[in-house]
Amino acid sequence: MFDIFKSKKIPFDKIETVIGGNTSFSGHLKSDGNIRIDGMCEDGTIEVVGNVLVSETGRVSAKIIAENVSVAGEVTGEIHAYGRLEIIGDGRVRGDVRVANFYKDESAVLEGNLSMGEETGDELPAANGDSE
Repeated sequence: MFDIFKSKKIPFDKIETVIGGNTSFSGHLKSDGNIRIDGMCEDGTIEVVGNVLVSETGRVSAKIIAENVSVAGEVTGEIHAYGRLEIIGDGRVRGDVRVANFYKDESAVLEGNLSMGEETGDELPAANGDSE
């Protein structure tokens, strides 16, 4: 009946990079593809021209800049999604977010400020490190 409120899944057709469940990462990660995080990422920035998926086991304590971000695990830090942020299942986001579109499941949690609209204030990062 209310199909308009159902989540339109972010396109994760092709995941190029996976941070595995037994992996911990700290620092600055840049990619022009899609990334799935099953492990831990701490202290730094994740810049992705594509999409970021934080799975149920994923824990991120860093700034995320990406086209679309889907959180089923936990994220602490800023999120800039030029497309859509979705917090699904029991996902948790603690931090300020700037997004073009937003979706949150009933059991999901957002603790922070939400700025939503077509203009997020930044341009997508260049995968090769050039910011023009």
